[in-house]
Amino acid sequence: MITSPPRSAPSRHRAEGSPYVDLTRAEWSALRDRTPLPLTADEVERLRGLGDVIDLDEVRDVYLPLSRLLNLYVGATSNLRGALNTFLGDTGNGHCAQTGTPFVIGVAGSVAVGKSTVARLLQALLARWPEHPRVERVTTDGFLYPMKELQERGLTSRKGFPESYDRRALTRFVADIKAGKEEVTAPVYSHLIYDIVPGEKLVVRRPDILIVEGLNVLQPALPGKDGRTRVGLADFFDFSVYVDARPEDIERWYLNRFRKLRETAFQNPFSYFRKYTQVSEEEALEYARTMWRTINRPNLLENVAPTRGRANLIIRKGPDHKVQRLSLRKL
Repeated sequence: MITSPPRSAPSRHRAEGSPYVDLTRAEWSALRDRTPLPLTADEVERLRGLGDVIDLDEVRDVYLPLSRLLNLYVGATSNLRGALNTFLGDTGNGHCAQTGTPFVIGVAGSVAVGKSTVARLLQALLARWPEHPRVERVTTDGFLYPMKELQERGLTSRKGFPESYDRRALTRFVADIKAGKEEVTAPVYSHLIYDIVPGEKLVVRRPDILIVEGLNVLQPALPGKDGRTRVGLADFFDFSVYVDARPEDIERWYLNRFRKLRETAFQNPFSYFRKYTQVSEEEALEYARTMWRTINRPNLLENVAPTRGRANLIIRKGPDHKVQRLSLRKL
């Protein structure tokens, strides 16, 4: 356990008219107060995504304060629920009291920006708080349409775009979790076979906190055929995080990750991408560049990045993959 000494309060930057308080990494780090660091270097290494740069200093400076903030949010939500129960009880109309339901966190960002590492770190850190030990994490990959259906819909080159997901099933899944259902299931996606695993299900049983990670989790709901606004996935979030970086930096990280996967996971005989180990590195990287230019970059610019302003917290990374600044939405 590492305990931090008390620090002076940070000077918060408030841009005129901005809904966010902007903080440098040092200012944000000071907000962790005396919160102990419950993870070891080995645990951080296991949680780190391929190509992501993260160490104990990054966890201490960035994610420990975030876990403290989220713990405060969970407690505040519980207090609000108590206030609502008091109000409903005072009406005398026989309304049922509101019972505790999972606190839901959304984590959004581009391919290769490191959002999976953020989600895994938050899961590990939040589970250490005694108030909410049961923390589950779900990725939206499981709600991609199976490859066969993507082919039938003409969406194979749009995989990862909003229309490639079963958004209704994803929203219903999170709605059921939020409603406090005892057991909710989700499909399972395999990066090895690049497809949904037939017959396999992820089972979630009333967690204290649910973390939902994905490219498009902050997108607003599309209007229905009748033109009416519908409930979207983000409407069920109690807090949301957007992991941000310059597109040119993300492209470099994406290509570096592809190169490392070609040396590791793609070597598996069952890997969908094994064919890219059978050609030269330059040929394989040209495929990756094409994927970035035609799919991942357009999706980032058209669909993912425009949702950044809907997040409660924006984590901004520099060219070295390390967090430089953070923007916290005001209340």
